[in-house]
Amino acid sequence: MKINPPLLALAAGAFGIGVTEFAPMGLLPVIATDLGVSIPSAGLLISAYAIGVMLGAPLMTLTTGRLPRRTLLIALATIFTAGNLIAALSGSYGMLLFARIVTSLNHGAFFGVGSIVAASLVPPQRQAGAVAAMFMGLTIANVVGVPLATWTGEVMGWRSAFWGISVLGLLTIAALRLTLPDMPAPTGADARSELRVLMRGPVLAALGLTVVGASAMFTVFTYITPILREQTHGSIGFVTAMLVVYGVGLTIGNWLGGRFADRSVDRTLIVTLAALTAILVAFAFAMPHAALTAVLIFLWGIASFALVPPLQVRVMSAAADAPNLASSMNIGAFNLGNAIGAALGGAVIAAGLSLPFVALAGAAASGVGLLAVLISVQKASSTHVRLTEALCNEMS
Repeated sequence: MKINPPLLALAAGAFGIGVTEFAPMGLLPVIATDLGVSIPSAGLLISAYAIGVMLGAPLMTLTTGRLPRRTLLIALATIFTAGNLIAALSGSYGMLLFARIVTSLNHGAFFGVGSIVAASLVPPQRQAGAVAAMFMGLTIANVVGVPLATWTGEVMGWRSAFWGISVLGLLTIAALRLTLPDMPAPTGADARSELRVLMRGPVLAALGLTVVGASAMFTVFTYITPILREQTHGSIGFVTAMLVVYGVGLTIGNWLGGRFADRSVDRTLIVTLAALTAILVAFAFAMPHAALTAVLIFLWGIASFALVPPLQVRVMSAAADAPNLASSMNIGAFNLGNAIGAALGGAVIAAGLSLPFVALAGAAASGVGLLAVLISVQKASSTHVRLTEALCNEMS
């Protein structure tokens, strides 16, 4: 795909949001020490953000439906910037927690509306690639932004990381204003019609598939550090290197997912979910071997984010006549899958099973998603055959 300035502006926003969401994971000890709270209490900063994403997605989308798209995206980027400024100025745990909630409110709506805008900027046959280009900012955040924010926070204090993200927010606002065309709000859409579309069976099924796909990823990724430390016996440097390798895999997978989803969404989902299931099963047995583990982590990253563009396009297609809320809710569904996956992996560990069983649990979740897609495709094929036969009978 050729250089597209509006897509680059949307990707810049996705990059900033990705850093904001994941950087505190690496800064928890520094934040906890500075604010005088425990590590579990500091961990609530991440949980609060996830909850804010799930609540903010429908709230922001339904209340801003009549705003022009460029104006709305700039307003969401402004909320993001303001939340990070509050975080940078926080002198207490309560103020920082409030800042995280404020920042999270833009997340679902920005990705949801941004996906619709990105798809509208290119021809129909390249829409999945355009969505992938926007999400590329999120994957690059895991490769570059999060390690950089963590290092900055360690060296210069955790507030410096939020100052840097705030500057990025200001640059995103300027980029959106200068590059995005003046796009009017969708005509004929209102909150009730959006909610009616959201309750359709195909839309709910698409959202459910996103939850399952995300849970397969986060069942294992949440516990990747103890897996690499205890099973692979890797050093801290090895763990850091594997996180970078995983991030590179995410970036490549996001690009591949968009490229192949433009050809066939269902086929891309089937191949990717099958590959993810096989990779996680292999990972369960390969954990003691560092070289093989590194290869599988790279492939796991590719498979994990190759799911994102087709899942997003699937929801947008199922809710084509009122896609904004459904698209935003899909981001909330991804965060719900994050929480469910973490809980599933934790339940496996709490049951006294060894860490390889966490990877097997992730494979099982991916297998459920694969089965759901296969059933959906089979039903769609059967319906098409029945309609064709009925039409032929009428013509004869």
